[in-house]
Amino acid sequence: MLSKPPSDPAGKLSIETMEDEQSATYTVDDALISSGFGKYQILILSYAGIGLIAEAMEMMLLSFVGPSVQLEWNLTAHQESMITSVVFVGMLIGAYSWGVVSDNYGRRKGFLFTAIMTSGAGFLSAFSPNYVALMALRFLVGIGLGGGPVLGSWFLEFVPAPSRGTWMVVLSAFWTVGTIFEASLAWVVMPKFGWRWLLALSSVPSLLLLLFYAITPESPRFLCMKGRTMEAVDVLEKMARLNGAQLPSGKLVSDKNIELDEVSESATLLAATAKAAKEEENDNIKEDEGSDFGGFKSVSKLLSPKLLRATLLLWMAFFGNAFSYYGIVLLTSELSNGNRICAKQEVESVHSNNSSLYKNVFISSFAEIPGSFVSIMIVDRIGRRLSMASMLFTSCVFLFPLVFSRTEILTRISLFGARLCISASFTIVYIYAPEIYPTSVRTTGIGVASSVGRIGGILCPLVAVALVHNCHQTTAILLFELVVFLSGVAVMFFPFETKGCRLNDTEADMH
Repeated sequence: MLSKPPSDPAGKLSIETMEDEQSATYTVDDALISSGFGKYQILILSYAGIGLIAEAMEMMLLSFVGPSVQLEWNLTAHQESMITSVVFVGMLIGAYSWGVVSDNYGRRKGFLFTAIMTSGAGFLSAFSPNYVALMALRFLVGIGLGGGPVLGSWFLEFVPAPSRGTWMVVLSAFWTVGTIFEASLAWVVMPKFGWRWLLALSSVPSLLLLLFYAITPESPRFLCMKGRTMEAVDVLEKMARLNGAQLPSGKLVSDKNIELDEVSESATLLAATAKAAKEEENDNIKEDEGSDFGGFKSVSKLLSPKLLRATLLLWMAFFGNAFSYYGIVLLTSELSNGNRICAKQEVESVHSNNSSLYKNVFISSFAEIPGSFVSIMIVDRIGRRLSMASMLFTSCVFLFPLVFSRTEILTRISLFGARLCISASFTIVYIYAPEIYPTSVRTTGIGVASSVGRIGGILCPLVAVALVHNCHQTTAILLFELVVFLSGVAVMFFPFETKGCRLNDTEADMH
């Protein structure tokens, strides 16, 4: 009896092809690069952009509502500054809380609750009968606004790595749109209808988030990290179809088990490894779904040896950027008013001039447009760290002349330039923050860092309002100079650059 030929090239090739197809894998990053940035991402960008416009409007209105409420209810300067500070206290709580929620239960749930709270409390604050009620409702608005970084993380997880920096800057431009629109709205509404109408109309963008919430997808990176790969594949397939592209062949895997797939050398070993990976993945899912009361487990990861240095320096950068940005916004109106008060001119003119305040804030808001262009030009060319540091140190240069002279034209030019640089730096730090953290703690990490930034937001009204009103303008400027400079120094010591790097799914992937 004749034996079979020792080899069958065609059959062997067929088997090898089948094995290759079975063993082929791809990650979310691979899928995003294959699909590119197309129509699907534009829709995601538009939704996240509306959220950023809503946040900017709710924050910018504080520059207009404070002086009007002070005049109507005869408030002290301290009470006026507390209207702003209480919002930041709420944001401090909300930034941490919504970060934990979105890392454990999904990005969509995170920004759903923030939109409900922001739109509801924002609209109701227009009917505040007294100072205490206004403070309570603005505090709730602050808790809702604290979830703003969740939308940024959600959008980031749909963007291919090579163009991530540029598109995150484009997203941040929606904040600028919100500030300009709010200044324009205040200019039209405040003189004729008052601050209550401004509060009511400013809550409309948050309501739009609720209207379109049903069609928003969950982040495929989050789904994959939680072991819900079939749902992640469904989202990625819809993205590829809308973008007119194709997903890579093979099976979608997360970064945490891709190494296991790569060591497989035979069909038997591949099956055994896949089974082990599946069991490990299930264990991780159970661990993820386990008790994490208060998010302490997630926070402990932020302070792990691999992330500790980056986390602490990031907190310093967020504190300095928030303190300086919101301080410069408030200084735009308070510094010129304080100069009039300290010159013993008629105090009533501070509030009776119904166009100067809106005009100054409107003009300074346009500083963020060139700030966005500067960010786009440098963030993916010279890197995140050098971009942030250069913007912070340049801001110091713009503020320095105000230590010696504060004429109207010099004040306007200096604050315009300082706001341009600070807005660019703030934009880039919001790009860098989610890039340094793994998917499992990404929004928690941004949320905690943002909470630290809110502490700067809480303190800056006390500096910008109290010191200026007490005729300590030079002290206020020097304090801002010091905070901005130290923030720039902190940025220079960041442990790694993230330009062009893929997003990591686990802490083990950090390098």
